[in-house]
Amino acid sequence: MSDSRKRSKWDQDDNEPSSPDALPQKRRTKPKVTQEKATSLFQHSVPLERQSSHSRFVPPRAHHPPILPSRSVYCYERLNQIEEGSYGVVFRARDKQTGDIVALKKLKLDEEKNGFPITALREVNALMSCRHENVVRIREVVVGDTLTQVFVVMDFIEHDLKSLLTIMPSPFLQSEIKTLMLQLLSAVGHCHAHWILHRDLKTSNLLMNNRGTIKVADFGLARRYGDPVGVGGMTQLVVTLWYRAPEILLGATTYSTAVDMWSVGCIFAELIMKEPLFQAKGEIELLSMIFKLLGPPTSGSWPEYSNLPLAKTISLPSPQPPQFRQKFPYLTVAGIDLLMSLLAYDPERRITAEEALQHPYFTESPPPKHPDLFGSFPSAAAGEKKRKPYSPSAPVRAADYKLLHEFDLPES
Repeated sequence: MSDSRKRSKWDQDDNEPSSPDALPQKRRTKPKVTQEKATSLFQHSVPLERQSSHSRFVPPRAHHPPILPSRSVYCYERLNQIEEGSYGVVFRARDKQTGDIVALKKLKLDEEKNGFPITALREVNALMSCRHENVVRIREVVVGDTLTQVFVVMDFIEHDLKSLLTIMPSPFLQSEIKTLMLQLLSAVGHCHAHWILHRDLKTSNLLMNNRGTIKVADFGLARRYGDPVGVGGMTQLVVTLWYRAPEILLGATTYSTAVDMWSVGCIFAELIMKEPLFQAKGEIELLSMIFKLLGPPTSGSWPEYSNLPLAKTISLPSPQPPQFRQKFPYLTVAGIDLLMSLLAYDPERRITAEEALQHPYFTESPPPKHPDLFGSFPSAAAGEKKRKPYSPSAPVRAADYKLLHEFDLPES
């Protein structure tokens, strides 16, 4: 096994014994060159006439802060592994200096033969470009013992929405859904304003803490786009199937921020239903489910449909009206309008994040709930177990007894 593929001692399994003193050995470094010596070498190597003044054709260089080396991963204490995805493994760790709990994403570089992976560069660049209160914060990039051990350090968030929806006894309230959607739309609008497409929005990539705040995460498929908004020559292998926009399913090679807004619409429906909207096994089945909910596309609802590469290979069902009201019987008229605006066929007519933030759905009753009033749940990522329900035989703490009687709650 070559040095570039050695396992880091920090990266050992949870059940392997770890040594707190296991630090990488310092490499022998070259002697430092002092400023005086560097100046002397420069003066001996540059002609006298070029030393006297700066060229008037070249502007003077701006002062940049010094480039500092990356810290070692040994600055963090590994706590547990959270998950493993296609782009890396995520760990929960503690900063030894500050005590902060963070998430460390180890990039998969073992099989990389063409340098640093472009997906990792895009993710780091997108996270640094889209700093926002509802986008997961990147803290730094740290390295291990070898060239294949690179870790992205981010804030640790207790839950992801997909896992949370599976353990919740009942769906989110409308007031809670409004709060979550406002945060999501704010984050997506911020990314689009900074010319970043996420291209993989789904509930498993939305992290939520125990204070009702969500953070958009996993920018592994994100990329920068230009002006005009539409971008040609972009891959169609983006967005998880259930959240993929119909223009991508039909082979469009030019798409825009509207693909993210379709995913936001699918997330909106999932928050209401407590399950994904389109649980298809393949692209053809997904198109069939979309046609059933929205009605088949027409020249009026999607003028460019017939020009899509795969449009002629699809047999459209007989015309029928949209089935939104039947699918979401308890959603208000404004809520149905917002959902239909997000799930519009024509990307040009699909609502933008900025427009959605001003939709009447968010101002009608009930108002959005304050994030601090959200309930909390045990964090599977932190290894927390589900709390036991209240038992009449168990002793009641003084604080609990006071709470029960203050709100006239039964003791059993």
